[in-house]
Amino acid sequence: MTEWKLFADLAERAGDKHVTVDASAGDTVGDALEELLAGRPDLDERVRDDDGELRSQINVLRNGTNVLVEEDGLETELEADDELALFPPVSGG
Repeated sequence: MTEWKLFADLAERAGDKHVTVDASAGDTVGDALEELLAGRPDLDERVRDDDGELRSQINVLRNGTNVLVEEDGLETELEADDELALFPPVSGG
C-alpha cells in the first residue's frame, strides 16, 4: 500500500489530504496515480486532460522529488516506504 498526500484543491476533490492506494514496491508512480484517480472523476478531470495526459501544471513528487523532471517520469518504480505527493500549480502573491 502506498499513501498519496494531496494539496489544495486536489485534496478537496479527492475528499481527503491523505489517500492510500493499492500500489507497492515494483509498481510505478503511474500505477499508483491510476489507483488514486480510479473512482474519483473530479480529481481525474483536474489532473488529466481530455486525452488522458497529465496536465502540465500538475506536479508529481516521490520523496520530495518531482518525478516528471528528475526521474523516469510516471515510469519511476516505487520502493518500500516511498512518499508520494500531488501538487496543483503554485502561485505567489
